Amino acid sequence: MKLSLLEKLEAARKQKRQVCLVRLLAQGGVEALVVDGAQADGPPLADDVLEAARAALREDRSRTVETSAGRAFLQVFNPPLRMIIVGAVHITQSLAPMAELAGYEVTVVDPRRAFATDARFPNTKVSQDWPDEALEALAPDRRTAVVALVHDPKLDDPALDVALRSEAFYIAALGSRKNAAARQERLQALGHDPATTARVRGPAGLPIGAVSPAEIAISVLAECTRVLRQGH
Repeated sequence: MKLSLLEKLEAARKQKRQVCLVRLLAQGGVEALVVDGAQADGPPLADDVLEAARAALREDRSRTVETSAGRAFLQVFNPPLRMIIVGAVHITQSLAPMAELAGYEVTVVDPRRAFATDARFPNTKVSQDWPDEALEALAPDRRTAVVALVHDPKLDDPALDVALRSEAFYIAALGSRKNAAARQERLQALGHDPATTARVRGPAGLPIGAVSPAEIAISVLAECTRVLRQGH
């Protein structure tokens, strides 16, 4: 591997970017680098090779593929998945373990000490900091999902404010459509434009008729998965 390519690969990994190293096996192992879906180094890649690299990044899966440039090995270096859940509520008690099973490193944020206890979340990292402080410290990246479940603007809005200033791939909050519209106005009053506040999905979760906390957790994780894998 060329030193310049290696340096770019390591720099991208330190910045928690999504990196795919492309080796064109049919061309003597010529290497190229794709970072966050765009080519960052190496000879120009054909469109189908670039799209194959993007698909490998979306699916978190290294593999060998047949392309118009011949066989190519796609080696994925994705940062770990994280989920930050604001609100140590009943839905969180279901969502946190489900998300961990799906491969997320989960942090539950809630300054209300009566809710955010190790007893209620025995196997999950819990922060009792205020949501904005916790989110600033956790620094959401493009492999992070942020879900606000408190249903209280005093706690949800500061977290969403920080999340919208990040590259978090999934941002969602509970609440009716009426409450979601009011939330959009509050976030715009904090300086976000309408296109940015539209990143907040609300009501959170796929419309599957969920009623119980566990069912709502399923709908949220399903929507998060769809955005992660399909981008919408």
